[in-house]
Amino acid sequence: MDLLTQVKTLIYKDVLLEWRSKYAINSILLYVVSTVFVCYQSFQSVDTSVWNTLFWIILLFAAINAMSRSFLQETGNRQLYYYSMVSPKAIILAKIIYNSLIMILMTGIAFIVYNLIFRTPIGNLPVYLLSIFLGSISFATVFTMVAGISAKAGNNSTIMAILSFPVIIPLLIVLIKLSKAAATGGMIADSWGDIAVLLAINIVTIAISLLLFPYLWRD
Repeated sequence: MDLLTQVKTLIYKDVLLEWRSKYAINSILLYVVSTVFVCYQSFQSVDTSVWNTLFWIILLFAAINAMSRSFLQETGNRQLYYYSMVSPKAIILAKIIYNSLIMILMTGIAFIVYNLIFRTPIGNLPVYLLSIFLGSISFATVFTMVAGISAKAGNNSTIMAILSFPVIIPLLIVLIKLSKAAATGGMIADSWGDIAVLLAINIVTIAISLLLFPYLWRD
């Protein structure tokens, strides 16, 4: 099979396994909804800046919970089977695409629930939606790459936290800045720099994953 066919097959496999168990997606949705409700009970009403920051904190920890399970199934005999059947590049690309789809779905649901409960007006909704779309993909690419590395250390959560910290902090700063500008009515023309930074982070992360993961998988 060529690379594209392998990626499509692996994505279909992940979707099918998730559809059968629904464990991961249900636990993530429960976390998102319950966290939003706890924030509402604690604060009742917040200004736009705090509202935006709380939203990204919720998404950050939801992404960590979701992406940390990325390679739990690819262990032992199954890993050996994949090694003999598909390219490691196909595996990491399929994981990134699948996790991006999960994050986009989860972020969309979180935004709807969060906005319905807190009802904070957003000045420029299209730009804000663009920021959370780019943020979802960014979280997926970064945490998938780190999860692939930590999988070789026995899925050690401490290693995952340490490796993701230098990347996720600048990413969060850019995302909060972009979404805050959109929430307060900023135009997209004023945010091209932040959008370019997010796109660059995604491109670099995917490129590093494609270069590094085949060596990790071989070991």
